[in-house]
Amino acid sequence: MIAEHNYGAQSAQIKMRLVLPAAPIRITHLGPGFVLVESPPDHPPREASVLLRVDDGETQWSVRLPNGISKGSKRVALAACGSAAPSARA
Repeated sequence: MIAEHNYGAQSAQIKMRLVLPAAPIRITHLGPGFVLVESPPDHPPREASVLLRVDDGETQWSVRLPNGISKGSKRVALAACGSAAPSARA
């Protein structure tokens, strides 16, 4: 008989998106003050939002893209947008 041990390990379904009016862009990494995105289009500086979905819970918050998005770089700088706090939905 083989005993299974998971030692309390869990696996979560995580999805991250940079939400723009045209279409959301998949975020591959989320860091302090920046995100790395998949297939970035050129986009001027503007407001956007970050959507973070973990399993059945969802959080979204507003951000500014002070440098916009450059098609040649997957790194996108983020800045706080006013005093908007993240909104969570379960």
